[in-house]
Amino acid sequence: MTTVLAARELRKSFGRTQALRGADLSVGDGEILAVMGPSGSGKSTLLHCLGGVLRPDSGEVTFGEIRIDRLADRERSRLRRTSFGFVFQFGQLVPELPVVENIALPLLLEGRNRRSALAEAADWASRLGLDGLWDRLPVELSGGQAQLAAIGRALAARPRVVFADEPTGALDSVAADQVMELLADTVRGEDACMVIVTHEPRVAAYADRTAIVRDGRVVQPVRAR
Repeated sequence: MTTVLAARELRKSFGRTQALRGADLSVGDGEILAVMGPSGSGKSTLLHCLGGVLRPDSGEVTFGEIRIDRLADRERSRLRRTSFGFVFQFGQLVPELPVVENIALPLLLEGRNRRSALAEAADWASRLGLDGLWDRLPVELSGGQAQLAAIGRALAARPRVVFADEPTGALDSVAADQVMELLADTVRGEDACMVIVTHEPRVAAYADRTAIVRDGRVVQPVRAR
């Protein structure tokens, strides 16, 4: 399996708190990887370093031939818009924008023609079961619907890697299963790969492998499912 994204000896501190203490992790082509561990173990910090949201204090993050940890802020921002997609626990949709414009946002930020971007966003909305909700604002959606819109936004630019940080943490079990089935099926259908941070075994069950993080390190060998 070709490695798409890899971290080596990552260290990251916030003041005197060491969030990462030499973490190593990799994700392969077409793979879904779950990252688990207790609260405060460094899971989300690891994901944010992998996704270029945070710059590690030391260590390497490579995406293909690109050293993400060496990129300037502007270059990392562009990488996040074009090659990475993000799904967070509470969706983090833009409250003033309707569903279709939220989904189209990464395309519009990259300079795509507005009509083309909205047409593609509408197609994603349909694929994710959001027909009839295109013009609704986030406040008018259920939790599950909002998370599906966030998934559409994450996938609209057809990213190489999707990062999901507790994507079902704010949902009931029925909505969580719906979201995870659609997310996993869509990522695999797009030939992308995904890193999911979760504390829920039922979410990790959708992954191909699981890594355990404790005290800022990947302490248990990655398990294949």
